[in-house]
Amino acid sequence: RRQTHIRSSNQCLYLELSSQNEQPSVPLHTSISLFLLSYCECTSEVFLVSAKPDTQSSPPWKSQVPKSLAVSMVHVKDLPVLVRGCRLPAVLDETGRYCRAGLAVVLRHIIDRTCDADPRRKDAASLLGFKKTCLKACAEVSQWTRLCELSIPSAVEAHLRQPTNPSLHLPSALLNLQKTLGEPVKVHNDDKIRQQKLQQQKKNQKKISQDLQEDQGTDINQPQDSQSADGLELRAALAKLYVDSGAVPSTTNRERSDIRKVKTTELEHVFAEGLYFTLTDVVLLPCIHQYLSSLQSHNASTLSQLPLLLRWYLQVQEVPRAAQACGMALSTPKALTTPPNHSQSTTAQPSETGKP
Repeated sequence: RRQTHIRSSNQCLYLELSSQNEQPSVPLHTSISLFLLSYCECTSEVFLVSAKPDTQSSPPWKSQVPKSLAVSMVHVKDLPVLVRGCRLPAVLDETGRYCRAGLAVVLRHIIDRTCDADPRRKDAASLLGFKKTCLKACAEVSQWTRLCELSIPSAVEAHLRQPTNPSLHLPSALLNLQKTLGEPVKVHNDDKIRQQKLQQQKKNQKKISQDLQEDQGTDINQPQDSQSADGLELRAALAKLYVDSGAVPSTTNRERSDIRKVKTTELEHVFAEGLYFTLTDVVLLPCIHQYLSSLQSHNASTLSQLPLLLRWYLQVQEVPRAAQACGMALSTPKALTTPPNHSQSTTAQPSETGKP
């Protein structure tokens, strides 16, 4: 059998193309892989694997693929034997003798290959997280790998197949994610960030007191304005993402002992696993985007029960290049125009924040 598509000097990535209503469609595992490929600007040859021949000159699935990627279609019977025995997604190396399979394994390999080709890509390397262990463990032992590979994609796809089914509006996997986003963040340098947060709170309190004395000529004990301090987690996270630009000043001054010893309020989640954008967020974004878009169309009132998930969705859009690379028109739910704990009507349709 002729297999001209595999004779290449580059590695080949094979992604599943499913069928919905007799039309080929892009499943979530494939959308996730395409998102990361676009984010990392990877040069692998990409093939969408279908069980049916593609007879359309402009197939519908093309609208779901980032325009920056060159993607071809291949029939399942034309797959290399090694790939045919694996569950997609799968990567076949240049020799055609070594195949990697499984979503987390393939995604980590894409990042490793990107960093090998260009060591300056610190934004790609940081996706693997502290000690480069993000989604490294298998789904049987890691709750995050299990959530990203199995629970969330399965729950979202079940909802998308029956978007009007009330029992699928709030899947347990999404509620577990919402609960996790509300738990305190534990990171290797949390003491440093806590100290910064306490310093910011003290500066805010001092400034308010001075302003009141100037304006009123009296010394009034004013409740602390913690708006700036509350956003410190987000600023710390975004500062790490922009570190290559040199816009983040370095600080070498040692804090006073009273600051070092005092524990402030718990650090809040900015992204899925804590303060920093990782591979976990890359996996979740295509899933959560399609889930929230469906909810807004079929049962918008449910959004009020997912305030932390909505906040995460907005904060991911602040990541450089992420919104453009995902190939999706990310939107802003109306529920986020007010603080999550003061949500009002959520039935309004979203307004687009921009298209790639």
